[in-house]
Amino acid sequence: METSKTMEEPDVGILCYISQLPGFRGILKQRYADFIVNEVDTDGNVVQLTSLEPPTQMVDETKECEAKVSDEKMSESKSYEAEIELFRSLTGDSDAERLESLISQADSRTGSEDSVQHIVLSPDSDKAHRTAVHNFFKQNFKFLVTDTTDGPDASSKCIRVRLDSGGHKNNSRNSKKRKERGEKPFDSRGSSNWPEHLGKFLRFHLYKENKDTQEALGIIGKMLGIQSKSFGFAGTKDKRAVSTQRVTVFKQQASRLAALNDRLIGIKVGNFCHVKEGLVLGKLLGNRFTVTLRGVIADSEDTIKAAADCLGRHGFINYFGLQRFGTGSVPTHLIGATLLRGEWKTALQCLKKCPGDYLQALKAIPRTLRMMYVHGYQSYLWNHAASERVQKYGSDRVVPGDLVYCKGDGTEKETVVVNSECNDDNSDDTYDCSHLDETSGTDLLERKNTFVKVVTAEDMSTGNYTVDDVVLPMPGSRVIFPTNEIAKVYHDLAKKDAINLTESIHSVKEFSITSMTGSYRRVFQKPMDFEWELLAYNDSNKPLAETDLDKISKTRSTNIIKQEEQGQGDEDNDLSDCKKLSVSSQNSIGQSTDTNEDSEREVGSEKVAYHKTLNQ
Repeated sequence: METSKTMEEPDVGILCYISQLPGFRGILKQRYADFIVNEVDTDGNVVQLTSLEPPTQMVDETKECEAKVSDEKMSESKSYEAEIELFRSLTGDSDAERLESLISQADSRTGSEDSVQHIVLSPDSDKAHRTAVHNFFKQNFKFLVTDTTDGPDASSKCIRVRLDSGGHKNNSRNSKKRKERGEKPFDSRGSSNWPEHLGKFLRFHLYKENKDTQEALGIIGKMLGIQSKSFGFAGTKDKRAVSTQRVTVFKQQASRLAALNDRLIGIKVGNFCHVKEGLVLGKLLGNRFTVTLRGVIADSEDTIKAAADCLGRHGFINYFGLQRFGTGSVPTHLIGATLLRGEWKTALQCLKKCPGDYLQALKAIPRTLRMMYVHGYQSYLWNHAASERVQKYGSDRVVPGDLVYCKGDGTEKETVVVNSECNDDNSDDTYDCSHLDETSGTDLLERKNTFVKVVTAEDMSTGNYTVDDVVLPMPGSRVIFPTNEIAKVYHDLAKKDAINLTESIHSVKEFSITSMTGSYRRVFQKPMDFEWELLAYNDSNKPLAETDLDKISKTRSTNIIKQEEQGQGDEDNDLSDCKKLSVSSQNSIGQSTDTNEDSEREVGSEKVAYHKTLNQ
């Protein structure tokens, strides 16, 4: 597999623009703060970080809960004295003291069982005695589990004692289901004592800078002593960005998370509330982007204005961006192609894993990552099909044979319904879409249980459908293809890669397109609430857009100044104010453009940034 050159947009099918305007050039994400993402929830509310402290009511509820837990633990801590004395007679004083310490940790823990250390008993060369110790724990400490480890010499073994994954005083209920899931019981991720009137999930706004979602939650989880999979979220946000999104976590107190803010670097949490249900992937309307392009070069301001206005009116081709195809030495879609061909050894070599049982080694990779490769190949086909659609038929009209989302009661002929692309036939649970880029979120809710049909001559005469309704499939077993020439693109490209989109050459369903339902994605997308402006700047390190944290800091600074420096008037003008910057920058641009005669130049005498804000 060739991997020598850097992946570029044409390599993954990104070939067309929606307009023929000359456009302009600029630098995207020169600073991570040039790309700001705010999630938009299902009610259309833009998610923002506005407060870092839990509400007073939540603080009071936390104290009430902690007091209740403390009372229960005081009563529980006395209940094992007799058992500990029996254990002392079986193993001796030192092991009894170790056990007593472990139980004390279990009673005082505030996080999950992961925060409680295990103990190792004294070396024991008597197998019958070790068996007696194991049985003692089974009979008297059902919330503890034991296993055997190597001792200091070949003739001895040691018994290790730790909390059962079911948590303190858990009687192994639902152990069969837990074993089948291969995970810990639900309640073990949070406090074992919880007020009945509170929602069991704590929802908060996660603000992060230059970190991806999983990385940020991993850091928070480690600080809390819980696993990162305990968190729920609607979608991941780009790493090289400043983003704010909703997150839920099971049975955690807001005060514990708020206390982390002073220790967190590039991460903040706030806007806490308790809710009844946790977030799941795809549960969002979309995202609001504030994008700054620096170092803008154009032949005139009119060129920039025309291109920006066109974006607002006509939108863009809804390509999967380069992020979808990974940042490793081998793009995800190429690995996906090897998996679809059943070439396990080749795929494993691409992933730089150890040789051996290649298929089993692949399955050891987290499911999220495994599926990312197959979805990468689907995205590769989709991009090429979208480019072909624009090249053959343009971007301003529907043509016969196009696929569209149905309107009306969904009873038209030739319809098919599929769920979100996050599902496949090989799993009972929903596929983790954490690899999706931000723009993918818009269609997730819309695609669920949505009917798709082929445009007919009758549809053309009625004018019921516009180019905004046109979709293309992500290949799978439950999708249909356009009946015009675009379908050929899918099959021709797949054939070049020795892949059949209708038959699988191996029996591993997980890596087979024919075992996946497939989905649909709009070919053209228009931004909502789109606005833009030109800004002039001299300092490349100066932020040109306000983040949520900037706004919080400004509010705090303003309050302090009002309290401590009343009456100083204009001396406060040094505070950062992006709105003022925008106005003054536009004025200076207007005054200086006539003096620059270059045919292709930076607009104005200062560097210029193109700043746009849109919902997607």
